[in-house]
Amino acid sequence: MRILMVTAEFAPLAKVGGLADMVAGLSAWLATEGHEVRVILPAYGVTEAPALRRATPDQAPPGLEIFELIAPEHFGDPAVYLGDDRDALRFALFGEAALAHAQADGFHPDVIHAHDWHAAAAVALPGPWTPSPPTLLTLHNIGYQGIFGLDALPDGPLREALRDPTVAEPRLNFLAAGIARATTLTTVSPTHASEILTAEYGAGLEGLLRERADRLHGILNGVDYGLWSPAHDPLIEHAYSAETPDGKAHNRAALLEALGLVVDDQVPIVGMITRLTAQKGIDLLIEALPGLVAAQEFSLVILGMGEPRYVEALRTLAEAHPGAITLLEAHDERLAHRLLAGSDLLLMPSRYEPCGLTQLYAMRYGTIPVVRATGGLADSVQHFDPATGEGTGVVFRDYDVGGISWGLGQALAWFAAPALWSRVVANAMRTDFSWAKQGPAYLALYLPSNDRLNRIE
Repeated sequence: MRILMVTAEFAPLAKVGGLADMVAGLSAWLATEGHEVRVILPAYGVTEAPALRRATPDQAPPGLEIFELIAPEHFGDPAVYLGDDRDALRFALFGEAALAHAQADGFHPDVIHAHDWHAAAAVALPGPWTPSPPTLLTLHNIGYQGIFGLDALPDGPLREALRDPTVAEPRLNFLAAGIARATTLTTVSPTHASEILTAEYGAGLEGLLRERADRLHGILNGVDYGLWSPAHDPLIEHAYSAETPDGKAHNRAALLEALGLVVDDQVPIVGMITRLTAQKGIDLLIEALPGLVAAQEFSLVILGMGEPRYVEALRTLAEAHPGAITLLEAHDERLAHRLLAGSDLLLMPSRYEPCGLTQLYAMRYGTIPVVRATGGLADSVQHFDPATGEGTGVVFRDYDVGGISWGLGQALAWFAAPALWSRVVANAMRTDFSWAKQGPAYLALYLPSNDRLNRIE
């Protein structure tokens, strides 16, 4: 099949979050399965003349081609997202240009797969091909929709195609326009596909999604274990695996020494690699931390950046509890790998989480996830049962101080019991969320034999 991927992020060329890893992993897997995959994304921070340049890394599998759209007027800034009305024009034109360039280069896709609101114009606009290929829009985070006033785009077909179909007021909503027009919709976990049909999680689009519920599928993200495995991770200090787990202790010691923390095998290291936003449960964490630190002995290391109010509150807590709370204000890929390898636990108290990738990575690194039962966290982490020895982490239900306190307490109790801890760590390290397991669900939606995908309304 010929598959056109339209995306704002693709690891390692442009990465802000998990979107980049997901698109890169899925695209590579599809290519290894013998499909012809063309990825188009903007070239950020490039000031050359407008063009389309090939950017396929040497290690990319045959069949995968990556092109960057060079448009200095709109993407000359190195930031992926500008966070203001300029994003409306730049991403609207990007979606339009992705289709035009593929057509001009003679690439006639069997399916167009667009990701999030930044690429939604590629499915909201009629394609330049006859007949138009079916389209698939993946919703990675429905909390970000690309809502702008009408005047953010000049009058014309592009503005009309991206009008918000869900409200009476005249405005743009890239994601809503894409949802209304895509042939098929996916989101990144089965539980989240059900959640977004409700007012609590639908972010105002639940009515539109319920109208198109027969086109909506939840597919859990996969992991590229070529990049995320402690057995051959070049960014960590010591290699290890489920069969040779001793190297984790060496990574733990190296992490603590690098951070200037006391090396103590009896004090569990709780890691967080996260955006400091409300979605990630940072307000709950800030509320709960004083009581957690007073009640339990652990060392929390937080790696991330985000909203100033949360950064300031966590700085204050770190200053008040040196050694117990460490805040690393950075977006650092190497440090993220080292924190996964060196931590005992990973805390993800998310208010909502469409999928989450960090908990999937953490399990392979023998770092036990403590997660709230929402979205992909609920789908990927099985609560450990000491009686049966089955399970891979802690899953707590309630989004409140009692919930997070219970969840962390469960994990710390297992940590203090070496036999239980060894079992849950071994279980976690043997989980398989590879694209070989997750990718076929996408392929099933792409296939020409899929009547639902081919029925264009």
